[in-house]
This record gives sequence, C-alpha cells and structure tokens, in this order.
Amino acid sequence: MVITTQEELAKVLTLTDAELRWFSLHTHSLPLRISRYYLSLINPDDPCDPLRRQVIPSIEEEIGINDESLDPLAEISHSVFPRLVHRYENRVAFLVTDRCATYCRHCFRRRFTAGELSRASDAEVKEIADYIAAHREVKEMLLTGGDPLMLSDVQLEKLLSTLRSARSDLVLRLCTRMPATFPMRITDSLITIISHYTQPALYVMTQFNHDREITKESIAAVNRFVDAGIPVMNQTVLLRKVNDNVDTLERLMNALVAIRVKPYYLFQGDLVGGTAHLRVPLESGLTLERELRKRLSGLAMPTYAIDLPEGGGKVPLGTSYLKGKDAQGSWVFSTVDGEVRTYPDPKK
Repeated sequence: MVITTQEELAKVLTLTDAELRWFSLHTHSLPLRISRYYLSLINPDDPCDPLRRQVIPSIEEEIGINDESLDPLAEISHSVFPRLVHRYENRVAFLVTDRCATYCRHCFRRRFTAGELSRASDAEVKEIADYIAAHREVKEMLLTGGDPLMLSDVQLEKLLSTLRSARSDLVLRLCTRMPATFPMRITDSLITIISHYTQPALYVMTQFNHDREITKESIAAVNRFVDAGIPVMNQTVLLRKVNDNVDTLERLMNALVAIRVKPYYLFQGDLVGGTAHLRVPLESGLTLERELRKRLSGLAMPTYAIDLPEGGGKVPLGTSYLKGKDAQGSWVFSTVDGEVRTYPDPKK
C-alpha cells in the first residue's frame, strides 16, 4: 500500500543523484512514505515531475537557511496540551495523529509528523473535550495532524462522538489530503459515520496542489463527501517548480470548481526547515496572484495568504486595487487591467 524504503522506490523510479544523496544520510527529519496510488501518478521518466517533487526527498532538504524553524508558526508556545494548539481565540487545532498516507516534503509540521506519538489516546481526547467544553469562546476546531483519516472508522467515530458530546455547537474542520494521496480511504462506510456529525457544520479541508492530482479516483472521493452534504474546500500550497506558474494554477482552480470543491487558500510556503528549495519568492507569488485574478472567477479565485512567523497568524496577500482618494474626495481604484475608476461616498 505504501513505499517507505529506497529499495522499494528504486523498483519504480530511477533515483536522481540528489535523491540518492538524501538516502545516504543516516538521519532524516521526515521519513519517506508514499502511497502506491500517488506514486502511480508520477511520470517515472521525468525527474522534474511536479508530483515527484512534492513527495520524493532530495538532499536539498538538508540545506538550512537563516530564519527557518521546525516550528515556524510557534505552535508549541500556543499549545494548551501537546496535541491542542489554541493560537486564535475562536478556534483550536487538534493534532489527532502524526501519521499521513503520504508525507509531503513541504510539510510545515515536521516537528510532529511521523514522530513517536501516533494517534491521540482516549485520555488525551477526553482532556481536549473537557477543555473545549470549558472554553465557550472556541467556535471551531480543526481536526488535523498528520491526517485524521489515518484513524480507523471505529476510532474516528469515537473521536467525533466524544467531541460532539462535549460541544454540540462546535463547527468542525476535517483536514485531510486523502482525496489527493489515497482516495480509496473515502469509503461509503466512512461517509456514513461522518454524516452523523454534520450538525452543526463539518467541513472537509483538503489539499490539491496540481491538476494532475485530480483523477477519477479523487473525483469519486470528493463526490462521496459532497453528495452526502459535506462541503469540501481546498488549500493549495504554492510550491516552486510544482505549481508556480499561472497556467497550472488556473487549470487547478477551475478543475476544483468543476468537481464542486471551493478553492479557499493559496498559501505562501512557511519558513520550516528543509523546505527552502520549495518556497516561491513572495514577489513571484504576488505576480501570480495578479494574473490569476484576471483569469479566474470569484468562485475559482483562492485567497493568497501567508501564515506569519512566530505565531503572527494568517493574513491575506495580493494587490490592493484601492489607491486612495482624489481631490474631490472620491475613492480611486485601479482595475485588474490597470485602468482607473472612482467611487464617491454618499453625501452626508
């Protein structure tokens, strides 16, 4: 089901020198793990395949730069418990498990992913449930990790039941990359379980980074969610030599809308150690955002955003089309094509 060793991988792909050098190291901050399904999407004859770049490690991961961190979003300092991050007043993140079907090389939670904690124990779930019961300011909970769908159906149902019993009014976000990396996990039985816990809303937050990840299998997985009344939103990570060109992003966003997935965020890469080779310069990202806004509808356009270092939180990026006021007091705007328009306020 999964590839975890150099020997298994070499049977499918001819490894490059940079990939072989990574394997020659004795320690790795994030091990190799690729579902055989996702590996089948990679062109074995293309060493620069954008899907390959996302999941196959390279010696470039060992090149550190200043300002990188294994905890770039300061989650540890905002953790109430080892698995519960309370960084924003009205929402928390529950690190349900440290396992994923496939380990992405751009993972921002390398400090936690593939560690020694595995899934949350019953005692930890109860502790977190008691916390959210006592903290009514929390309106939303992200179930994340790792990938919460690494839990079995029985384990997931127990988790959801415990949380809903503690807070029947809590909106849940199920953060999973399974529709892209292992869509076979999205079974009818899984949907039946999740469907019991969709009042109040439960949103699926997934991650497609390239239009080639949208296959008949991933579409079937998405359809199961949406047909059951479970909304699906997508958070794409902007990655160098993966999707950092406007044509790829345009295809991806339009393809997502076509399969009933709302493009939500386009994220600038976090300053996590080992990912500098995958981060896109911010100016390039801003240029892409401007061009995308010309090409995409409002429904297909994601919010380009950055999660600021040191726990600064998410803020939107992008061009400001508001330029100020003119001599008559009207607001001055630039259109996406660079033309000028004014908008007067109502007279007092």
